[in-house]
Amino acid sequence: MAKVKKSAAATTRTVNKAPSVEFKSSEAKSSSSKSHASKSHAGSGHDGIIEPAKGKLGVMIPGMGAVATTFVAGVEAVRKGIAAPIGSLTQMGTIRLGKRTDGRSPKIKEFVPLAGLNDLVFTGWDIFEDNMYAAARNAGVLERDLLDKVKGRLSAITPMKAVFDHNYVKKIDGPNVKKGKNKLDLAEQLRQDIRDFKKSSGASRLISIWCASTETFIEPSAAHQSVKALEKGMKENDENIAPSMIYAYASLMEGVPFANGAPNLTVDVPAMLELSREREVPICGKDFKTGQTLIKTVLAPAFKARLLGLSGWYSTNILGNRDGEVLDDPGSFKTKEESKLGALEHILQPALYPELYGNIFHKVRINYYPPRGDNKEGWDNIDIFGWLGYPMQIKVDFLCRDSILAAPIVLDLVLFLDLAQRTPELRRLGIQEWLSFYFKSPMTAPGLYPEHDLFIQLIKLKNTLRYLKDEELITHLGLEYYD
Repeated sequence: MAKVKKSAAATTRTVNKAPSVEFKSSEAKSSSSKSHASKSHAGSGHDGIIEPAKGKLGVMIPGMGAVATTFVAGVEAVRKGIAAPIGSLTQMGTIRLGKRTDGRSPKIKEFVPLAGLNDLVFTGWDIFEDNMYAAARNAGVLERDLLDKVKGRLSAITPMKAVFDHNYVKKIDGPNVKKGKNKLDLAEQLRQDIRDFKKSSGASRLISIWCASTETFIEPSAAHQSVKALEKGMKENDENIAPSMIYAYASLMEGVPFANGAPNLTVDVPAMLELSREREVPICGKDFKTGQTLIKTVLAPAFKARLLGLSGWYSTNILGNRDGEVLDDPGSFKTKEESKLGALEHILQPALYPELYGNIFHKVRINYYPPRGDNKEGWDNIDIFGWLGYPMQIKVDFLCRDSILAAPIVLDLVLFLDLAQRTPELRRLGIQEWLSFYFKSPMTAPGLYPEHDLFIQLIKLKNTLRYLKDEELITHLGLEYYD
């Protein structure tokens, strides 16, 4: 594994210094796993069963902040016909079927039976009492004019009391919080919330998607190793069981798929995998791939494809939303840095290319800067080298809007997770690795290294959809055109 050194700023709480991390990959080792024989055609094994998307789909969101309100307001705007769902693969993307010469490229939403936007109904939990309109105004992502056009719908969505513990998110606090005798009791309260919402909304199916803050860093412990151990730990208020895990447990126990949009451990532990497999409820995560990491998973594959060397990659971010405030705490930043650092090593495979990627200096910084609000700036300095070792540089300044990039990811995950839940072959898997496209730190089967290359991830996603519909998988070999 790569060596990770924590700077003083990463271990000491300070106002003047941003947390940072240094990364050296000189001792990186490759991971290996057994591969299964691939199927040249979906029909060789797929049972063809996909249950129809009948009725309403309830979307339950822990954390009604900038990302959640931008997502819901956007869906309402698209439903009203006053905006377009730009960035959403499920709404605007197409999928090629058959040969390039066949001319078959339907929209994804017409190819597989996804829930329609008019079928979605929303609720959520938050530590603040603001309804979704007020929360969206406070987040400051969307313009007042657009919000006012969907005010009626947003104002009707008020948050349920949240499961929250200030020890796991030290920079924020709020009054709208559940009380219980232990963590298992809090989980039971969440389960009742889920049942109540399903009944009151008339939803036939539900999805939970974590859009709340990054929690402090937690490593897998004994409490995470089985469902029995997890339940015992919740009864005993084990400190290694964070609030996000309580939401995930409650959702899975109620048969509700769970997506983790933050880098928290949450469902990426044996107990949650056991529960998802046992109850046949899909899970996926971690950490929405939005700004800087999106750029890394585009550029790094290009360097590797052309066998250009990489000596250093310096990344810094400034943002001023609630996420930036939370990440100003070293514990929460540690969770985020783990998510941000993994992509380069897995894409570049330094053990296979030691002369090109065996001595990378990788540094990541996040700076809380309130004036910037949700308009994050991700700045990267990349030192590469080419023919005969001659050095070159690339500099990227991505002035992005974090929640604008995240909102279509939330929509796609909601609709694809619902598709997975209606497909017995997928829901039995538990982890939905085919949704890695949307995450910084994708979950995989135990012992399997994650695929981070954005373009391979997209091929995996689309081939999964082809497989489900008994269409030929696209390999891009193309020899048949020259027979």
